[in-house]
Amino acid sequence: MNRDNQWRRVADRFGFPVDDEIKVGGKYTPVLIDGDMAYVAGQIPRIGETVHFVGCAGDTISLEEARQAAGVSALRALSLIHRACGSLDAVVSVPRISVFVRSAPDFTLQSEVADGASDVLFEVLGESGVHTRTSVGVLQLPKGAVAEVDFIFRIRPPGN
Repeated sequence: MNRDNQWRRVADRFGFPVDDEIKVGGKYTPVLIDGDMAYVAGQIPRIGETVHFVGCAGDTISLEEARQAAGVSALRALSLIHRACGSLDAVVSVPRISVFVRSAPDFTLQSEVADGASDVLFEVLGESGVHTRTSVGVLQLPKGAVAEVDFIFRIRPPGN
C-alpha cells in the first residue's frame, strides 16, 4: 500500500488533518535535513492551534489518551517529513525516537505511552518504521502536553 495513502488513513482515524499547517512554537526549524538524515524537533500533540491531551499521565490523562498523544506527535513528524521530501516513500528507516511523558509521580508506563508513536510509525512505514527508542517521565512539557516525541529519519535526499 502507498505510504502516503496509509498516512492519510491513519491521520483520519486520529482526527489529524494532514494538509493543515504545522505550527512551530519557537525560533527553530522543525526539520533539519543533513545528507540522508532528517532530524525532526520534538512534536507535541497539537492539531491546528489546539494542544490536545494537556495534563499528566496517570493523573488527569489516562494511558490510552497519552498513547493517542504520542500517536498525534508521530503524525506531525510524518507530515513534516512528507513536506520536506514530497512523499513518505523517501523514508528509508527510523533509527531513533525519544519520547518524553509528563508523568504523575507514581506513573511508570512511559514505554506503553511510547507505543502510541511506535504503532503509528509501523502502521504507516511498515518495516522501515521499526526503530530504537527511549521513553522517560518528566515533570513538565511545552504547553502542558502529556507527550513530546522527537525523531531521526534516514531518507533518500530530495532529488535522489
